[in-house]
Amino acid sequence: MERRGEPALQQSLEFTVENVEKALHQLYYDPNIENKNLAQKWLMQAQVSPQAWHFSWLLLDMDKVPEIQYFGASALHIKISRYWNDIPADQYESLKSQLFSHITRFASGSKIVLTRLCVALASLALNMMPEAWPSAVADMVRMFQAEDSNIDGRARCLALLELLTVLPEEFQTSRLPQYRKGQVRGVLAQECSSVFPLLEQLLQQQDSPSFIKQKVLKCFSSWVQLEIPLMECENLIQAAFTSLRDPELFDTAVEAIVNAISQPDAQRYVNTLLKLIPPVLGLQEQLRQTIQSRDMETSHGICRIAVALGENHSRALLDQVDHWQSFLALVNMIMFCTGIPGHYPVNETTSSLTLTFWYTLQDDILSFEPEKQAMYQQVYRPVYFQLVDVLLHKAQFPSDEEYSCWSSDEKEQFRIYRVDISDTLMYVYEMLGAELLSSLYDKLGRLLTNTEQPTSWQHTEALLYGFQSIAETIDVNYSDVVPGLIGLIPHISISNVQLADTVMFTIGALSEWLADHPVMINNVLPLVLQALGNPELSISSVSTLKKICRECKYDLPPYAANIVAVSQDVLMKQIHKTSQCMWLMQALGFLLSALQVEEILKNLHSLITPYIQQLEKLADETPNPSNKLAIIHILGLLSNLFTTLDISHHDDDHESTEVKKLPVPQGPNPVVVVLQQVFQLIQRVLSKWLNDAQVVESVCSIFEKSVKTLLDDFAPMVPQLCEMLGQMYSTIPQASAIDLTKQLVHIFAHEPVHFPPIKALFLLVTSVTLTLFQQGPRDHPDIVDSFMQLLAQALKRKPDLFLCSSLDVKAVFHCGVISLKFPEAPTVKSACGFFTELLPRCGEIPPVGQVVHENGKMLLQAVLEGVGGQASRNLMDQLAEILFALNKHCFSYLSIWIKEVMQQDGFPSARVTPEQKEIFSQQILSRERVNKRRVKDMVKEFTLLCRGLHGTEYTADY
Repeated sequence: MERRGEPALQQSLEFTVENVEKALHQLYYDPNIENKNLAQKWLMQAQVSPQAWHFSWLLLDMDKVPEIQYFGASALHIKISRYWNDIPADQYESLKSQLFSHITRFASGSKIVLTRLCVALASLALNMMPEAWPSAVADMVRMFQAEDSNIDGRARCLALLELLTVLPEEFQTSRLPQYRKGQVRGVLAQECSSVFPLLEQLLQQQDSPSFIKQKVLKCFSSWVQLEIPLMECENLIQAAFTSLRDPELFDTAVEAIVNAISQPDAQRYVNTLLKLIPPVLGLQEQLRQTIQSRDMETSHGICRIAVALGENHSRALLDQVDHWQSFLALVNMIMFCTGIPGHYPVNETTSSLTLTFWYTLQDDILSFEPEKQAMYQQVYRPVYFQLVDVLLHKAQFPSDEEYSCWSSDEKEQFRIYRVDISDTLMYVYEMLGAELLSSLYDKLGRLLTNTEQPTSWQHTEALLYGFQSIAETIDVNYSDVVPGLIGLIPHISISNVQLADTVMFTIGALSEWLADHPVMINNVLPLVLQALGNPELSISSVSTLKKICRECKYDLPPYAANIVAVSQDVLMKQIHKTSQCMWLMQALGFLLSALQVEEILKNLHSLITPYIQQLEKLADETPNPSNKLAIIHILGLLSNLFTTLDISHHDDDHESTEVKKLPVPQGPNPVVVVLQQVFQLIQRVLSKWLNDAQVVESVCSIFEKSVKTLLDDFAPMVPQLCEMLGQMYSTIPQASAIDLTKQLVHIFAHEPVHFPPIKALFLLVTSVTLTLFQQGPRDHPDIVDSFMQLLAQALKRKPDLFLCSSLDVKAVFHCGVISLKFPEAPTVKSACGFFTELLPRCGEIPPVGQVVHENGKMLLQAVLEGVGGQASRNLMDQLAEILFALNKHCFSYLSIWIKEVMQQDGFPSARVTPEQKEIFSQQILSRERVNKRRVKDMVKEFTLLCRGLHGTEYTADY
């Protein structure tokens, strides 16, 4: 169909020069995007067609425009690199000479076409060497050094350098088989003897222009990645160091030096590495000058070189104990780079490069035998103490005035940088131990008690940040400085949001210590409660209160009334965003868990009543977007409160449903009391919002969180909740209702007293979902996913549910087979989970056994379709589990079924031969069928054959 622009290209056109030119014109100049796409598709087909051999050379005519010539050169490269086996051996030489003559012709022509032709010749050389073209590289050098009066000497030199540069690059991306790659790499590494003397000569020649030297350095950069011995690169590395003085060559020289130093094999050449330390140290004066002149690019490049040498070879250089002073000088240079003046990322971007070096150095020192380690600890402990000072200085915020001018992106980069510094400090603790905390404490103490000199808040904040970084992940319970720190915190003059945030996070990091030293809680709790009222401190104050309430809940009853009152106040004033309100409710749940039941009920009453009144009002209103948000917010608050309100005192078990808890002897659980009081109100809300998935999900979430937390204590609610869930699901089926049903089945189905309501709910949900399947389930993958999980849970916890006469096991089985064919991977995974629970029940549950024996072939067919290519490759393990279960529980049937389904033509894929299908069938039925790992391997192997991927690069990580 044509719109504006030129006539659309016919996809059936012949692949001729004229048509290729038309298509390229359409691709570049047609304003119609559909025509452009059609042209691109056609051109891609043209490039791989047999005719490409003919039209490519014609497109390289010197009279054509560069876009057309480029396409011709690209087509040649594609044919050589991807379809090498199609080229007869007797045509190699003519192809080679044609490429050489075209490269010579284009040496003074279009740069992009020259590069593409060089890449094509490089690909040819890689495929021919070593047998068909043993001296490829030497020949290239000789060809372009030969005098040719038609071509300018510099143009010839540049063409040769371009060819030599792309050769290693093409090798890195080539599709050569693994054994050939190793072979060719070895040949190329030897061929460097033809290349490096030429590069050295060009760099040392006084009359070589900068653009030639730049190309030489790029060429060297490309070759060093072939793992060439470092000692052979020595002269060129030294020449690259000399080139650093030339501003035009600086960036390329840095790249070459860093690439040469960073190759993994370089550590074997310790003497060469030692020779490289003096020239690196010799860059220090240039580094200082560039910092003074604020030349960020140059200072960055010099630091990259120092870090590359230190980070890649610290172990090898530390091993040279006689040269310890030389390496220490390099470490001090890297320290200078870490502490480079200015604020990251506005005035400098270099210091972040160095952080990994300090990890590496520490790991290497601590990996030595005790005697050597002790020697190096003596040398490097002072260095690491200095590093802590440098890092805390770099972590300091700029002045308020300066910081206000930063963009949001710069502020975010600075935040991430501080997190990296925090991680480094935490790591350094392993080297310095408790002495590090003492040092930080002494500095903070001096800072806060020094009345003569005014202290900047930035300095105080950075020291606290250092403390927080360590306390967050290291157990500081035995530290003798934490009591002093807790004593110092109230004396900090907080005049700034960033400092206040860090004070909060530091208190939060010390919450476990406070649990062991409850007498100190009163020192810091008032600060946290005061901060709750400041919206700018929302995240830090709420998360800190939550940590204190979780860790110290048994010591908080004396403060409970105050915490609840302050929290209620900030919730009513709507100071915090939704997620912080939810955290605050979780904090209150932890807090209330430690009180007496009467106290809990009293606090719950005052805390929840305003929300209940609000919800009653909202329940009577006509549904609209704003009252929907209010309803979801209130339901979320209740849900989060009930997530952590656990009076059974099984610490940290609130997230696990596996642990059964003893009923609390103090009467009904407070959460159950509240839920029973609001149950009718929730039903009223639901009646108006039943068709809104988010509101239904919020309601289900309240009960799901409560069930998970209360376990057996939830029992009084089971009958009415089952009834409400049944009404909800039969009116409008939603996945969240099935998930809650699954939770109830998991916890209560095996208890006789609860079995009747659970059974009735399970049968109702199943019946409604079966009807949904009859109407067409494709639009409801979430419901299908949850339903499969429910069935698997029922089989796991209460298989008797499948004995009910009113359960249509055959229909359920069919639904499972349909679910296996869904495009959504999570749904297929859940369906596989259902079948791996169902098949082992063939013997014990007669209805299941009968359905599997009558319909198992259909299941096998669906599984093999998935293996054949319909299902994602990531699901092969799950499909293999079904085959394993069929083998184990229905072997005699499976051996008949697999023969029958495999006889179908083109099944499970047109790519597999009858012999391959027969081998797979025999493997599946062989003695190895009892080994689940082997069955999974068989399925993975077979799916690759079915997809035409066996033996390709796509299987490397599979």
